[in-house]
Amino acid sequence: MTAAYGNERFRVLALISIGTMINYLDRTVLGIAAPPLSAELRLSPEVMGIVFSAFSWSYAAAQIPGGWVLDRLGNRLTYFLALTAWSAFTMLHGFASGIYSLVTLRLGLGASEAPCFPANSRLVAMWFPERERARATAVYTVGEYLGLACFGPMMFWIAGRYGWRALFVIVGVVGIGFGLVWWRHYRDPDGMDGAARASPPNWGQVRRLLRRRQIWGASLGQFGGNSTLVFFLTWFPTYLATERQMPWIRAGFYAVLPFLAAACGVLWGGWLSDTLLKRTGSMNLARKLPIVTGLLGASTIMAANYSTRDEIVIAVLSFAFFSQGMTGLGWTVISDIAPKQMMGLTGGVFNFATNLAGVITPMVVGAIIGATGSFFYALAYVGAAALFGAAAYVFILGDIERITLE
Repeated sequence: MTAAYGNERFRVLALISIGTMINYLDRTVLGIAAPPLSAELRLSPEVMGIVFSAFSWSYAAAQIPGGWVLDRLGNRLTYFLALTAWSAFTMLHGFASGIYSLVTLRLGLGASEAPCFPANSRLVAMWFPERERARATAVYTVGEYLGLACFGPMMFWIAGRYGWRALFVIVGVVGIGFGLVWWRHYRDPDGMDGAARASPPNWGQVRRLLRRRQIWGASLGQFGGNSTLVFFLTWFPTYLATERQMPWIRAGFYAVLPFLAAACGVLWGGWLSDTLLKRTGSMNLARKLPIVTGLLGASTIMAANYSTRDEIVIAVLSFAFFSQGMTGLGWTVISDIAPKQMMGLTGGVFNFATNLAGVITPMVVGAIIGATGSFFYALAYVGAAALFGAAAYVFILGDIERITLE
């Protein structure tokens, strides 16, 4: 790797980190807007669960096609089209009038965001050597959490001052602007389009890929971790406003703390994984130990049910989300095991399975709240899903090594 190539990879990492931050701001803004939006549009908790879930219906369904498109069109064009499309759908949320328009826009948002993480995984594998991939993955994954941590109070303030509709429009416009920045500044290594690096895979290859235990173990494990993440991205602001009875501004302040903790967890997990790999040479230990530890820590979210003090509840939730942040290493695992000619498609398969959590968790939580009027069993469900994920990484994943398909 030349010095110029080495310096360029950090600029690429900055671009995908910002892109990932915008990606998660766009999917999270509905959670912030949910209390005033549901009140204005008269949507019950069960219906809001469906609205939250609708994003992941199309997001999960589009993962494999999105990965194929990425391998076909390459990094630069795919990322630009996806980023501008999902930002446009976000902006249009500001004009929603009811359940049907909201669900339609959530479906469009989910489908257009699908190529983002397969592209990130592919770009890290293309630009970074194996010994640096965990930290590189941690840096862009921080964008999932740091965006809301940095801009959350501002977004709560915008929603309170100008209304939830203005919030969607502003966030969408920002994303479209960054899409133009990406198009101007990103190029593949050596001036080549990533689409020229591999022929598009076929469905026979997909079937052979799905027979590998590494894919199932990583995907089911990440499903468990994503259940915690999805709760924070969807129902968490409502939890603070209704279950904890916090004023809007105070809820905005407290909402920042778990996301800051999660960002620290992502960085800690990446540093720990690369350090373990350097000192032990064991890929299994370096990747599995931080992820399993993180999933076990995420399961402690259930402890929030047993305190009446807001400060203790936020501390428990922050620790659980810190631990969940360590599971972002799942994308490093995929970079390590994906067949070289199927980076995009493997990322799509992985993200399809893991984001079934985005389909299931919001509806389960909404149904529980509607039936009981409380978040008690909702938090229990999220914690149990994290334990399930830990078991998948321990007992199903097997050895972390590059998959080869004949």
